[in-house]
Amino acid sequence: MNEWIDRAIALGGYTALDRKYLEQVLRGKSPQEMLAWITPPPSVLNAYFAELYQKKGPQAAMDYLLEISQAFELFQADPSFEEVKPFIRLNLSGKAYGLALLDASGLGQVFAQVAEPVTPDLLWEIAMIFPDHLVATYQGRLILRPYEAAELENQEAMSPLTDRLLLQDGSQKWVSYSQEDLIQELAKQEVETLLWYGSKERQLAVVIEEEAWNYNF
Repeated sequence: MNEWIDRAIALGGYTALDRKYLEQVLRGKSPQEMLAWITPPPSVLNAYFAELYQKKGPQAAMDYLLEISQAFELFQADPSFEEVKPFIRLNLSGKAYGLALLDASGLGQVFAQVAEPVTPDLLWEIAMIFPDHLVATYQGRLILRPYEAAELENQEAMSPLTDRLLLQDGSQKWVSYSQEDLIQELAKQEVETLLWYGSKERQLAVVIEEEAWNYNF
């Protein structure tokens, strides 16, 4: 039981002053019952996430979400607004969305409360919120994954506004300050793998990888 109490104090919003109380309320409960009791509610999860995002940046907020998801078993293969488990709430273009992690790699899924068309505008809006991640549509899901670009091998201008970066891992990173121009240049290419949308320092990007990306939900 002490392990659960330590976890509640470290991450669940409780303090050391609550230890005796937790010892009483958790006594006799099964591990799953104790987990359900100490898991922070959605309001607490979202408040901490928002505070970290504002004060320390998006990566710190995502690191917190990963730590919480591991500690309280919040990974979800099919997250929804039925809220079986807590998730992060997002406002995208005035519409309600959620974010939950799929596994310990930090892979996430963004999902709408009400089904909405997936457009480049939406994908880049998500990418701007999480600049250390890429977002793509895979099997009808919006997938958010951590990203660190490989070393640059070559760079070429595809238009006055759009460049193509060839990276050492064989992937291509198309970058532009013009969404319209980037989409037009990509439309000229024959792409057989996913388009991963990204954004950093106000520059839009699309990453194209050599190998197809797969995930078993």
